Amino acid sequence: MTIPPHLFKILDLARWAPSGDNCQPWKFQIISDSHVVIHGSDTRDWCLYDFDGHASHIAHGALIETIRIAASAEQLSISWNRRSDTPEGTALYDIFFQPNPDLSNDPLLPFIESRVVQRRMMKTKRLSDEQKSAISRAGGDDFDVRFFESNAEKLKIAELLWRSAYVRLTCPEAYAVHREVIEWGARFSNDKIPEEAVGADPLMASMMGWVMGSWKRVSFFNNFMFGTILPRIELDALPALFCGAHLVLQPRGKLTGIDDYVKTGMAIQRIWLTATAQGLFLQPEMTPLIFRWYARRERSFSAEPHAMKIAKEISGILERIAHLKEQDDIGFFCRLGESSAPSSRSLRKSLEELIIQP
Repeated sequence: MTIPPHLFKILDLARWAPSGDNCQPWKFQIISDSHVVIHGSDTRDWCLYDFDGHASHIAHGALIETIRIAASAEQLSISWNRRSDTPEGTALYDIFFQPNPDLSNDPLLPFIESRVVQRRMMKTKRLSDEQKSAISRAGGDDFDVRFFESNAEKLKIAELLWRSAYVRLTCPEAYAVHREVIEWGARFSNDKIPEEAVGADPLMASMMGWVMGSWKRVSFFNNFMFGTILPRIELDALPALFCGAHLVLQPRGKLTGIDDYVKTGMAIQRIWLTATAQGLFLQPEMTPLIFRWYARRERSFSAEPHAMKIAKEISGILERIAHLKEQDDIGFFCRLGESSAPSSRSLRKSLEELIIQP
């Protein structure tokens, strides 16, 4: 089908919205020049990290916010709603475009495509008051943005990520996900995380690629070769220490359903794009947060008995760091800082692949 030129420009830019492991859980259906339906999906059936589909719902929100920003270049405002009569796993979102001749380009527009994940160490230079203020405003009225930037706080977060990574690396359910979402030997990937963007040095990445060939190899290295030590040092502990700050996005109310997670994703995208506009890079640190979702709801996620035990310990550490109660929600956890631009990144599926043909 022929896509109206203004919708082509908007959706071609919006497809650069972030999603967990670059899974891009969406398709577009063109209804008219002013109406697009997003067919959202989630990966909870196979992805350990998509607790109740919430990671995907957050991605849907980031996509909608990106559409809003991209539409400003065409002097279009948007309104949207989720169809309440569709299952959460196959959510449908109606996006309506309205002409707005007085609308100027959103200031975050230039950063949609240049926004990337930086998984390697960053500079330890603290964020300026101006940077923190801009990022805090980007969170919006429904969220509090909190920064953790002292060396003592970074050390505690390094411990948190160290323990979280142990679960991630010794859990067969997580192994199945990692094997699926990493494209080994690649610098760029249209629908996965390329090996060079993982954050490991070439020698370690080569070893990881071989070990990940089977769970038997992973288990052997973990049990007899201290196989979790070096990856946790390079991919978790050092990045936690070498950054400008860590950030927690906390909702002012409870996250009670899909719409709350969608709105969280919208806030996350504004924060991420604002950080990019401020000359900063960002890496999500969602694994401890996701394990906390499981632990605080008493939801088993692994056949390994140690997994839930450590997940509960991780939850307590995170709560102490962020001064949270067990019942408090967190929408996002990440680190930020200055660095050179990554030489490797995830790309995106083409717009043609994402359009539902009539």
